[in-house]
Amino acid sequence: MPFIPHTDSDIESMLATIGATSVDALFDEIPQSLRVAGLEGIPLGLSEMEIGRLMSERARVDGRPLSFLGAGAYEHHIPSAVWAITTRGEYYSAYTPYQAEASQGTLQMIYEYQTMISSLTGMQVSNASLYDGGSAVAEAALMAVRAHRKSKSLRVIIPTTVNPNYRRVAESTAGNQGLRFETVPCERTAGVIDFAALQAFAGEDIAALVIQQPNFFGQLEDIDRLTDWAHEAGMLVIAVVNPTSLALLKPPGEWGERGVDICVGEGQPLGVPLSSGGPYFGFMTTRLEYVRSMPGRIVGRTVDLEGRTGYTLTLQAREQHIRRGKATSNICTNQGLLMTAATIYMSLLGPQGLAAVAETSLARTSELVSALSVLPGMRVAFEGPRFHEAVLVLDRPVAAVLTELERHGILGGVDLSVDYPELGQALLVCATETKTSADITRYASALGHALKAVRAA
Repeated sequence: MPFIPHTDSDIESMLATIGATSVDALFDEIPQSLRVAGLEGIPLGLSEMEIGRLMSERARVDGRPLSFLGAGAYEHHIPSAVWAITTRGEYYSAYTPYQAEASQGTLQMIYEYQTMISSLTGMQVSNASLYDGGSAVAEAALMAVRAHRKSKSLRVIIPTTVNPNYRRVAESTAGNQGLRFETVPCERTAGVIDFAALQAFAGEDIAALVIQQPNFFGQLEDIDRLTDWAHEAGMLVIAVVNPTSLALLKPPGEWGERGVDICVGEGQPLGVPLSSGGPYFGFMTTRLEYVRSMPGRIVGRTVDLEGRTGYTLTLQAREQHIRRGKATSNICTNQGLLMTAATIYMSLLGPQGLAAVAETSLARTSELVSALSVLPGMRVAFEGPRFHEAVLVLDRPVAAVLTELERHGILGGVDLSVDYPELGQALLVCATETKTSADITRYASALGHALKAVRAA
């Protein structure tokens, strides 16, 4: 509903009712030295009509470029029913379900989500979501240290093939709690974890190994070999996965001889639109034996005294519910609305629909790589199987080429030269089911012009 501000008489009436002389009197405990007289640079308030026009004008300036970006945020088709249902008042305004007797709908939604995400990852138990994929990796590292009773170290191996944003978040969050993150380089031919470099850690006390599949470059890791090696070396295994890819690829619960120990990832591909960097939601699943080390909360299904099905919070290992010193995390909420959208998205698509999305995305990326790699000055960086992302190497500055492509209304990909200077002028491109053959032809044509406009290095 629209916001209707209070009139002066409304304010005076409310102040009189509570016995306050003014609005400022309500905040008299705040010292004058901490109060701000005004906000410089902030314009005067606009009317609803004026702000609507301003936002429309700014949206037109942004335009609707053809995007081939990826790197952890993916453009997928979202059926209109997903957000039509998600934004209904029953879901949109529902808050955290502390009182089971008043929150059965929300509790059942979370239970269904947990069931779906556990099934998708092949794991035994799921929490009720996290903030995003990066924080999920950080929480998984902290959880691994708590759960691995035989390890005395706070060391976690996180290869460079893991999303660099996730690595930065993990370092900022868990690194400041004493964890040490140690890297392993990628093998330059296949763009996967350098197994020879990884073996240098054999015999050392390491709490966990992080494996991203598909990795940040879109390449597929030898997950069975890596998982078994880590377990034989006495480490727990943390999987970081793209949920869409799990419609085709082996679920983490089946990696190696006994599967991974913790699985996390970014849930944005499951029905959450791209929107200026967020909001997103992270997911986390694990083995039942580690459930008490998992952050967040879990909803369970039971029956009441009359035999009717009911839902309730069964595990709440966070500081909002228990003593801070006993909490597994300081998570104070989760991305419940986005989790709801993901649940509806998965329900609508089902296993076959999600597989169709993954298969089409895979096919579109193969078509994209074939169209771009034949252009002069372009080559594919890595051999081997991939999902819906690929790395291309240019013989001229990537940044300048991307700027030129923007003039053609195309977001051509992600420049990897900052995070991976060793790859040279490398470009990460992505295609999902939203891209057509005509889109790919348009991109290839525009890229050909851009390459001619930018001088080779």
